[in-house]
Amino acid sequence: MGIVASMSRKGNCYDNAHVESFFHLLKTELIYSRHFETRDQAQQAIFEWIETWYNRQRRHSALDYLSPAEFEELAKAA
Repeated sequence: MGIVASMSRKGNCYDNAHVESFFHLLKTELIYSRHFETRDQAQQAIFEWIETWYNRQRRHSALDYLSPAEFEELAKAA
């Protein structure tokens, strides 16, 4: 099929720094500060954190420290 798994080198977090950064934020801002009774409860909390906070409100350095919503509004106005 021509599909090759993409994996970083063992012990080298810099190969996948953007994903390492994302998971660090997820763990420190959500996972370590709460106790989840069920797996479903944890999955729902993670989904909500990603969809309502990380993807919409959190300021991103790649967007000149604007939130994605702010960046989108500026792009629409341009």
